[in-house]
Amino acid sequence: MIIPSIDLMDGRAVQLRQGKEFVLDGGDPFERLDEFSVAGEVAVVDLDAAMGKGSNTATIRELVRRAPCRVGGGIRDVDSALAWLDAGATHVVIGTAASVEFCSQLPRDRVIAAVDAEGGTVVVEGWQTKTEHGVIDRIAELAPFVGGFLLTQVEYEGGMSGWNEDLVAEAVEAAGSVRITAAGGITSAEDVARLDHLGVDAQVGMALYTNRMSLGEAVGAPLVKAIDGRLWPTVVCEEEGHAIGLVWSTRESLEAAVRERRGIYWSRSRDSLWIKGETSGATQELIRVELDCDRDALRFIVRQHGSGFCHTGTPGCWPTSFTLSALSDLIDQRGREAPEGSGTAKLMGDPELLASKLREETEELIQALQADLPKGGVLEGGVRDANDAGSTDDGATGTASANHVIHEAADLLYFTLVAAASRGAGVEALRSELAQRNLRVRRRPMKAKPDGEGDQ
Repeated sequence: MIIPSIDLMDGRAVQLRQGKEFVLDGGDPFERLDEFSVAGEVAVVDLDAAMGKGSNTATIRELVRRAPCRVGGGIRDVDSALAWLDAGATHVVIGTAASVEFCSQLPRDRVIAAVDAEGGTVVVEGWQTKTEHGVIDRIAELAPFVGGFLLTQVEYEGGMSGWNEDLVAEAVEAAGSVRITAAGGITSAEDVARLDHLGVDAQVGMALYTNRMSLGEAVGAPLVKAIDGRLWPTVVCEEEGHAIGLVWSTRESLEAAVRERRGIYWSRSRDSLWIKGETSGATQELIRVELDCDRDALRFIVRQHGSGFCHTGTPGCWPTSFTLSALSDLIDQRGREAPEGSGTAKLMGDPELLASKLREETEELIQALQADLPKGGVLEGGVRDANDAGSTDDGATGTASANHVIHEAADLLYFTLVAAASRGAGVEALRSELAQRNLRVRRRPMKAKPDGEGDQ
C-alpha cells in the first residue's frame, strides 16, 4: 500500500533530494493532508527537528487531529515519543535514537524504527552522519522490539531514479513478521505494486508532488483478480462502518474518485463512470479508500448527503437499523428546520434551557447509579449479584436498577448530542475525538475533584 509523505520545514510541505538539496515547496501541509488522507495513514516528517534546526510541533499536532498520521523526525527521547502517541499519532518513527533499550519502553505495535541506508550502511541525524552499523544487522537487532521499519534508501531519495529491490528483499527476510515501509526512488504505480507483492508498503513524496504518479493509480496499484479483467467489487460504508451498498470500480473510476474525493463508481449497465448523486443530489464525499487483505476488493468510506445511497431513497440497500448517526442527523435536521412543536429545536435555540436539562439528566443518572448501593455488592453493568446477603429476589432488583440506569443514560446521551449539534458537531466528531483519545498511552488518573474545582 502507499503511504503518502508530508515532509515539513518552516511549516511548509517540502521535498529534498537525498535529505540535503531543496527541490520544491509542496505548499500548505493541511491541504496536502486533505489530499493524501483518502489513501489512509499519512507519514509526517519534521525535517527541522531531525536536523536540529527547530521544530514544527504545533503544525503536526493539528495534522494528527485531522487524520491518521505516523510522526517522525527528531524524536530522541522516550517522553517525546510518548507525547506524540498521546497526541494521537498512530505510530512514532524513531531514527537516531532507535535502540533495543529505547524501543522496549514504548508500545511495540506503535513504534516504527527508521533505518536510513546509504550504501548498505545506516546513516543518522537527518542523514548527515554515517555509522558503522549494517542495514540488515540493524533490522535483525530491532525486529523483536518494534512494530515496523521505515527503510529509506538515501542515495535514491528525491531522485526518482529507481530503488534497490535486492536490499528491500533482504530487509524483508531479516524483519520476519515485522512489516517494512520502503522509501526512496519509488516513482510509479508499478513500483507500489511490486513492493506490495513483497509485503512492503511504499512511502512516497516526490513522485506525488510532481505528478509523476497519481494518488489514485497508486492506491489501486496492488489490486489483483479483476472480474472480467477490469472490475472490482466495492463495498460502500458510512463513517461508522455500516455497509450501505455494493457497487463496482475500475482503475479509471478509482482514479476519478480519489482525485475528486467523491463517490464515483463504474456502471455495468451503462459501461461508463457513475458519479453518485449527479442527478439525484444524493452525493457522497469520499473519506477513505481501503483494499481488503487479498487485494481483490475495495471499501469506500463515505459521508452520504441527501436522501440516501439507495435508488429507492432509503439510507442503504439493506434494511437499516437505528444508529446514533441517524439520531444525530435527525437532531441536526430538527435544529435547522425548527418544525413547530419540536422540543429539539427549542433546546437548540435556548442555551440556558439546554444547560438546565443537561444538569437535570446528569443528576438523575447519578441518582439511578446510587439508588441501591448501600444494600450490597453490584456486579459490572449495575446488576446485583443474586447471592449477596441483601438480595431477596434472584436479581430482579438488580435488573430493574440496570434498566433505570440505561433509561437515564439514554436521556443524557440525547441531550449531549443536542449540545454537540448546537455547535455544529455530530456523532462522527465525537467518535473521532474518542478514537484519538484511545490512542493515548499514558492515561489520566480517575480521581474525584474537590467540589467547585473545574478543569485546569
